[in-house]
This record gives sequence, C-alpha cells and structure tokens, in this order.
Amino acid sequence: MRIVRFYPDDILELKKPHPCGSKLFRVLRVGSEVRIVCSGCGRDLTLDRIKLEKAIKKVITKEEKEKEKNG
Repeated sequence: MRIVRFYPDDILELKKPHPCGSKLFRVLRVGSEVRIVCSGCGRDLTLDRIKLEKAIKKVITKEEKEKEKNG
C-alpha cells in the first residue's frame, strides 16, 4: 500500500460523498489521525489516516488551486 501525501490546506476529493452531497474536504491537521472539514456544510471530521487514505480519489494541492485561479 502506498502512502498518500497531503498537507494542511490541501483539498481531498473522496470516493463517496458526504451526506450533504459534497465530495470535497479541506485538510486541517495531518498525523496518525487527520482532521478534515467538509467544503459543502462545514462539518469537522477526525479520521484515522489509513481509513482516509483508502477513501481518497484525488488530492488537490495548494499549488494546483493557485494555478487554476491564475491560469
């Protein structure tokens, strides 16, 4: 199993949507447990890193977000 690299302020797109309908979450804290916030409703979640890594579809870094805004 590969380790997924993500850092605070990165956006994670998960495979399954949150009950509010959003699939995008912003990373607040990284460690053995990861704290994320739903982009749709603002719900704050703390998940085990292993469980979260299995649920990630795509990682959008801060640099990629800035390129989309500027480019």
